[in-house]
Amino acid sequence: MKRICALFFALVLAGTLTACGDTGVTPTIRIGVALYQQDDTFISTVMQAFQQQAMAMEQERGVKINLNLADGRSSQTIQNEQVDRFLDQDYDVICVNIVDRTAAAVLIDKAQSAGVPVIFFNREPVMEDLSRWEQAYYIGSPGARAGELQGELVLRSWQSDPSALDRSGDGVLQYVMLEGEAGHQDTLLRTEYSVKTLTGAGIATEKLANETADWQRGQAGTRMKQWLEEFGDAIEVVFANNDDMALGAIDACLNSGMAPEDLPFIVGVDATPPALEAVAEGTLKGTVQNDAKGQAKNMLALSCALAEGTDPSRAVELTDGKYVWLPYVSVTKENLSAFQQ
Repeated sequence: MKRICALFFALVLAGTLTACGDTGVTPTIRIGVALYQQDDTFISTVMQAFQQQAMAMEQERGVKINLNLADGRSSQTIQNEQVDRFLDQDYDVICVNIVDRTAAAVLIDKAQSAGVPVIFFNREPVMEDLSRWEQAYYIGSPGARAGELQGELVLRSWQSDPSALDRSGDGVLQYVMLEGEAGHQDTLLRTEYSVKTLTGAGIATEKLANETADWQRGQAGTRMKQWLEEFGDAIEVVFANNDDMALGAIDACLNSGMAPEDLPFIVGVDATPPALEAVAEGTLKGTVQNDAKGQAKNMLALSCALAEGTDPSRAVELTDGKYVWLPYVSVTKENLSAFQQ
């Protein structure tokens, strides 16, 4: 009888604690993040914001958020293995900055089989792949718009003072194009729409050269050095698909002995901290903000909603039930202070 009474009171006590919410166990959300390349400047900026915001959310909501970042080192094979490990270890959500966007179907099928939601970010899978499963999502910005804004930066300068850009005085804008990863949707769209914005406004253009620099500052510097030797002062504008490549072009110009005020009109994309410094110095004439903090914020909010089984549309603004689109914004010396925070 004593043992029965003891068991009864133990059950009552346990029920009372549960009803009060004091189980002594902190809710934990486990998020696996697979990156195409961890040392990419923009991706590093996104991850820093993601980690900082996760720590803030832990304090705000009284939860534990375990993040595991894996560097794919630009290998889809390696990234597939990393995603397999996340799934085998029962992570609540997988976030993927995919190496090869055409390989998304494989990862989506793996996640669906394991019943684990998957969020792609910054490197967009094709729509057909993302549609394979209702719990596959994408967070990013529309690549064409970044190109348009780059073109508008150059266009405004041309309209304001054509002679400042048209060094040859021939009425034609001579440019070179530093392209990102071959086949990447942002490479294709930023390249196309930056120039299309100018030609659509009636500006005559001439492409002197274009080359892939794989988003890398060092590779871009090498390309630009070669172009300076070949074309010299004929290069009036440098379009770079991202800031690291724009900074590489600046490095090459300065290393060639060119004075900062004599640099071509160079524009990038991302608004990374080093790029903002270059805008302040005047060597980078403008960039386009790719909202790293916004991507991190939405990825964290969507991850938590999916892990907790709540309606994701209440956590983020979804388009077509799949996409979280963040706007691009032009950054120049005139509005720079708004982005230096």
